[in-house]
Amino acid sequence: MTNVPPSSANLRGAVDLSSLVRPPAPVGGAPEPAAASVQALVVESTDATFTSILDLSQTVPVIVELYAGSPSGTLVRLITEYAGKFVLATVDATANPQLQQAFQATAAPTVAAVIGGRPVALYEGELPEADAKQVLEQVLTLAKQNNVTGTVTPAETEETPAEPVEAPLPPHHQEAYDAIAVGDYDTAIAEYRTAIAQDPRDNLAVAGLAQVSLLARIGSTPAADIRSAAADAPDDVDAQLAVADLDVSGGHLDDAFGRLLDLFPTLDQPSKDRVRTRLLDYFEIAGADEPLVTAARRRLTGLLY
Repeated sequence: MTNVPPSSANLRGAVDLSSLVRPPAPVGGAPEPAAASVQALVVESTDATFTSILDLSQTVPVIVELYAGSPSGTLVRLITEYAGKFVLATVDATANPQLQQAFQATAAPTVAAVIGGRPVALYEGELPEADAKQVLEQVLTLAKQNNVTGTVTPAETEETPAEPVEAPLPPHHQEAYDAIAVGDYDTAIAEYRTAIAQDPRDNLAVAGLAQVSLLARIGSTPAADIRSAAADAPDDVDAQLAVADLDVSGGHLDDAFGRLLDLFPTLDQPSKDRVRTRLLDYFEIAGADEPLVTAARRRLTGLLY
């Protein structure tokens, strides 16, 4: 499997989708470009529905974005501009562990392509729009080499009931969302903090602040370097917090919670306060209904008292 070499992306190794990928159709000369109808150019995919993405990738290259928090606004805009030459499949990595493991997603977002049923690793993290467009152009070239040159058209919707119009986001939430879409995490953090200052009971702002703070902390440091530093310094609070961030971004909540809770009893009080605060952020990101949060919160309470 071949990686597309974007100009300024963090390249990853080839992913193993052997449990998901179907064998490609036999090639007997260049077929006529195919056309297909889809519900939308941007679709949410899951462990249970990814087979349809593999089928669709025989007609048109599918970009797969495994995200934490919310999908990339940049990719949504670009896929729409290409007007049927791509489909974007967004995947909540935390909620879909099979795909998260198959694509080896250790950071958010992780972006790959599926062409003719075969996965192609692209990049991790956010890219400037111009660089992301260059990656898509290279994916089109690779798709053409593999005779995947069709197009898709969103299905007509005149006869279907109109979707309910979502209520607009509060102003600071919208500003934060727009900032996240372009990778401006500092602005998003400031907007969420302002929203919380105006209403301390704004739970959505609290959760949003925890999510964007995680993205900002991860930054562009290679995952291998973060894990190596944590392995070399098991008692270093900063190193352990960094690798816990990485685990949470990849959906490995149990690893992150266990790592910090095992470390907690060995720490002095200021370090305990830092770890406790970080765990509370993780609880907000994962949500109160997550069973791992319930267990970790119970264990943290026992360690505190």
